[in-house]
Amino acid sequence: IDAGAIEVVFQPQFACADDRLTGAEALARWNHPVLGRVGAGTLFAVAERADLLAPLSRHIADLALAGARAWPEGLRLSINVTPADLAAEGYAQHLCGAVAASGVDPGQVTVEVTEQALLADIGLARAALGALADKGFRVALDDFGAGFCNFRYLKLLPLHYLKLDRAMIDGIEDDPRDLAVLRGIIAMAHALDLEVIAEGIETEGQRATVAAEGCAFYQGFLRAKPMTAQGFATLAWEQLP
Repeated sequence: IDAGAIEVVFQPQFACADDRLTGAEALARWNHPVLGRVGAGTLFAVAERADLLAPLSRHIADLALAGARAWPEGLRLSINVTPADLAAEGYAQHLCGAVAASGVDPGQVTVEVTEQALLADIGLARAALGALADKGFRVALDDFGAGFCNFRYLKLLPLHYLKLDRAMIDGIEDDPRDLAVLRGIIAMAHALDLEVIAEGIETEGQRATVAAEGCAFYQGFLRAKPMTAQGFATLAWEQLP
């Protein structure tokens, strides 16, 4: 962090209806002087062992917000929330302050939280996410379908989006059971007034299927791989009508 070796790249997100660029998810990378570029999984594992998860998460959020300042209006920035974030006293207030200082509209920021991040203390998570939702932030339950799905979270948390893990997408073109599961989850999400985001979209068939079944947004290597802040800003301005 002190050496400026942490980089944020942006995974573009698109509307299923018309392929319009709608925003991006901020992803962390560690440009290690010996190992080269290290992915977020390893980076966060090292930070956890060093008891530096919270400072790392704040640093990544600051970098992401700095990048989003160069975007056209109307694009959404998605930031991942860690268990350490939700357990930290004053996390919501800190993030609100960081967003205010950046000049980014809180209404354009989505916080993405995984079920793993909710396991430690659902009460703390509910309070922190509720405080952010009250300020206009949107909340997404990330990686849905990747592991054990606790449907209780759908009732307790102030959610706006359900984000499907790529495991829920892989077989939908070929396996009727996979497609049936996708339909059931989307129907449940819509009944709860949640919009659905599909991740891991890699083929036109997958994109067409999730669009036909009612997903609102998607991301994946079909349209774009994660890119630098400058690269995404250039893409965003080029996509303007």
